[in-house]
Amino acid sequence: MTDFGSDLRICSWNIHKGVGPANRRFKLEDMREAIRSVDADICFLQEVVGHQLGYHGEALEGTESQFEFMADKIWSHYAYGKNAIIEDGHHGNAILSKFPFAEWTNHDVTRWSFSSRGLLFGHLENDLVLVCAHLGLIAAERRYQVQRLRELLESECEPDAPVIVAGDFNDWHLKVDQYMREELGFREVHTELAGQPARSFPAALPVLRMDRVYYRGLELEDAGLLRGGIWGRLSDHAALTAHFRLR
Repeated sequence: MTDFGSDLRICSWNIHKGVGPANRRFKLEDMREAIRSVDADICFLQEVVGHQLGYHGEALEGTESQFEFMADKIWSHYAYGKNAIIEDGHHGNAILSKFPFAEWTNHDVTRWSFSSRGLLFGHLENDLVLVCAHLGLIAAERRYQVQRLRELLESECEPDAPVIVAGDFNDWHLKVDQYMREELGFREVHTELAGQPARSFPAALPVLRMDRVYYRGLELEDAGLLRGGIWGRLSDHAALTAHFRLR
């Protein structure tokens, strides 16, 4: 078991396949510089291209995937779960970590064939469980997916294991939020500090509360929303940060 101390800093971000909000400019290099500045131990990324690296196929520094490019020399351990097949490859969720995985698994939680979704589970060697999520756009789809999340947590995690579930929940009506807190016993970082999840979409002028960081078995120290300045010009989603203390 790897002991990385009592402090843990995480970041969650939908990177929109490395493309800016207007779908006009490829900004993966700027995204990498921005996320490095957060100094997170673990990054939960959604809409990450896992096959071709660039927008319309251009290459960057000879790497094979966007998650490898983002990880670079900072996060030496990573996991990727392929969800959706696109014209030139595929995209899904990724977890970048400074600490080794004991194991990781991508679980298909697709409800309908036109909306491929997955839950990427990563088990670190210190027993911390990480789940990177990107739920569907339709309410019935999300209900199915959080039920599957519950089943997977019950089958894969010890009851007292510390768990972080982070990502893009597409849950602007907060129904999934209610289920996560009341049925699964999670807390949400911005709700704990400000009374409700943060507005994170669209990043330039956030209106909808789409992105979340849920946790249990840890103590929350602080949380942030990265939306001003360059962050509003990179992805269509703002990035979330959280600082935890392990019990």
